This record gives sequence, structure tokens and C-alpha cells, in this order.
Amino acid sequence: MSDKTMTADEVVSRLRSGMTLGIGGWGSRRKPMALVRALLRSDVTDLTIVSYGGPDVGMLAAAGRIRKLVAAFVTLDSIPLEPHYRAAREAGAFELMELDEAMFMWGLHAAANRLPFLPVRAGVGSDVMRVNPGLRTVTSPYDDGETFVAVPALGMDAALVHLNRADRLGNGQCLGPDPYFDDLFCEAADTAYVSCERIVDTAELTKEAPPQSLLVGRHTVTGVVEAPGGAHFTSCAPDYGRDEAVQREYATTPWPEFAARYLGGGLRDRDPE
Repeated sequence: MSDKTMTADEVVSRLRSGMTLGIGGWGSRRKPMALVRALLRSDVTDLTIVSYGGPDVGMLAAAGRIRKLVAAFVTLDSIPLEPHYRAAREAGAFELMELDEAMFMWGLHAAANRLPFLPVRAGVGSDVMRVNPGLRTVTSPYDDGETFVAVPALGMDAALVHLNRADRLGNGQCLGPDPYFDDLFCEAADTAYVSCERIVDTAELTKEAPPQSLLVGRHTVTGVVEAPGGAHFTSCAPDYGRDEAVQREYATTPWPEFAARYLGGGLRDRDPE
């Protein structure tokens, strides 16, 4: 077993333009923003992004880094529609594969289990099939003969997630109420990088929390980054909530102006509440 700790910039140094990159979290909740910020400071571009989208998608879209987006939605939660994503999408800045939330989840499951697809009922008879003409259906080989959507595996070159705690070996702990499928992102990707609020000794992970809180296993993790406040301005329950003031500022400020302060860490230095 080896020490997998690294910096955010070291994580990004392993990424390449043209990659398919998964980003964990959900909307404006527990997004790996320290890693996204490091990515935005790099010259990595032409990305296929797989995400239950929030400001991660909005920022990468505004910066022109996305070639294709695979998403079930892109929202800031308390601000329903992510404005920077909307502007980029309306300008036709990238290709979009828009899936039902359940279809997206089963695409992650398929990739995590190294299957080419999984059959789902979600999407049958809906406009999901119309806006995604590449989707195929499959008929059950059993007596029922039911037709399903064959959701393709959402495989990724790399995944970025943020958790509450981790050890140096790559075991990651979720102390909040919802895992947001971060474990599936790590399992579905060829490499996975976990940022966390605090790196602790392995024994400490279960000292005050049950074993079930160990969401991500070290066998799926390539690198661990200690990043206090690393989800800011999104939430990271129970450590801190969403910084609504900074989020409103992000949503109402032209991207170049906001980026000049955010990427330099000026807004990040505010204490999360």
C-alpha cells in the first residue's frame, strides 16, 4: 500500500486535452471545486464532461473547455438554471447528450461493472430518445419480450470527486446525507482523484462514524488531495453549507471578471459557513 497524496496541480498535470472527465457531486453540492479551479488554470481543453452538473459545468463551459457534455441536468440548486451553462449551450458551444437521471445512473453502473450497456425502462416513449438519436433499444430474451433502452456505459478516463475525509491510501469517507454517486464515478473511471476536507489516519475514519460512511475504496483511487474548503462555494455537509453570497455573485457576474478573482483564490479564502 502506498501514499497517494498529491496536490491539485499534480492531479491536473496527469490530465490531457481530449479526455473524458467525470465530476462527482450533484448540482451545487459537494463539487470538487479546488480540482476544477486547478483544471481551469491549466491549458487542458476539448473535454467530454460527465456530470450531474453544477458550477463545475458552468465554469468549464464559460471557459470554452467542453467539447461534449453528458448530463442529466445543470443547476445551482437555489438558482434553478446554471446561467453560464445556459449561455454556452444557447451559443451552441458544445455537443450535449442529455439523459434522464436514472439513465445517467445506470450508465455509471454499466461502466463501473465494465459492461457496454444496461437495460432500463426510463426513457421509453419519451423525448430522450428523440434528442439522443444514437440511443438504442434492446428486447428481453425471456418470455416477457419487453423492450428497454440500452443505456451505454459512461466510461471515463478520469474522475474528480470531493469527500469529507480520506486517508493517504485513498479510502474516502462521506459524512453527509447523500453520496451523490461519487463511488460510481470512481469505479467507472480509469483513474480517480479524491479531494477531501481533511486527510486523517486510517483508524480515525471509523472512530466517530460507521464503516458504511467509507464510500470510496482505495482500490479505485489514484490520488488524494487535502483541500480544506475544497467544495466551496458549493456545500459539503456537514462541514459547511453552500455559500449563497458567492454563488449569487458567480451567477450574476460575467465569467472573465469572476474568474480573475476566483481562480486566484480570492473568493476561496472566505471561511465557509
